[in-house]
Amino acid sequence: MSNIRFSGVMPALVTPFDEQGHVNKKAVSDLMNWHFSCGIKGFYICGSTGEGPTLMRSTRMEMAEIAVETAKNRGVVIDHIGAPNSTDTIELVKHATKIGVDGISSLAPTYLFNYTDDELVDYYRRISDNTDKPVIVYATTAMGVSDLPKLMGRLIEIPNVVGVKFTIHNYFEMRKIKEINGGDINVINGPDETLLCGLVMGADGGIGTTYNLMPDWYVKLYEAFRSNDITLAREYQYKMNHVTDALMRFSSNGCIKATKIALQMKGFDVGGAVYPAHEYSKDERAALKAELQKFGIEF
Repeated sequence: MSNIRFSGVMPALVTPFDEQGHVNKKAVSDLMNWHFSCGIKGFYICGSTGEGPTLMRSTRMEMAEIAVETAKNRGVVIDHIGAPNSTDTIELVKHATKIGVDGISSLAPTYLFNYTDDELVDYYRRISDNTDKPVIVYATTAMGVSDLPKLMGRLIEIPNVVGVKFTIHNYFEMRKIKEINGGDINVINGPDETLLCGLVMGADGGIGTTYNLMPDWYVKLYEAFRSNDITLAREYQYKMNHVTDALMRFSSNGCIKATKIALQMKGFDVGGAVYPAHEYSKDERAALKAELQKFGIEF
């Protein structure tokens, strides 16, 4: 079987919370159903956008169960199970496998330490040993790896490891990775603002935060690229980048907080970002809304 298991546009889904801090099942369902109506075929849950590493293990399990139930064979669910505590990671792997997710993914164990290639190979092998699902490595510059293509050449040899979510802006390296294993490696673009760059360099699809807010536009970019209409694909990338820039200016360290607020203003009861993220004031909300409307987001 080919390692190319996942393709197309897949939002890195936010995790909706109610006022008590529990996963808001209705909000998850409403958001995913809207995405499906826009042509989305899959979701990446409990990663950085889903605030997974900040959540209790039980909360992440609950989110995974709701996402799988809501998808109901309409699209794939890739569950990010990486955690600072490796015991939690393995428990999350086993749970995700049991409930029937379509894929499993993980960052390296922690951002605080730089692990050797041998240690990372052992880490992903242990994940693979506890599941029969396809495993996607989540690669960022925080891994501290000096030669990622070389490491991926080793990781792809592990049973169940099929590819990488490449959240790095070095597209020269992405192309080298895509040529590993005769091209039979699932490469998924991570940076929202350069999805088209990733597709041009061989990515099979994309996963991103701002896909939550602009699923239809990302689908149109992907479809335009697949139809060899690079001019139209580029127009959509430029258009969405203005929105992404606005979200980042109204947030910090990415755009998760502003994305959640924007979804609230669109009628999705997703709650705010995990504490200690600050609450947006009435004036901040109004300013964000006006800025997004300027770039074509409708409320």
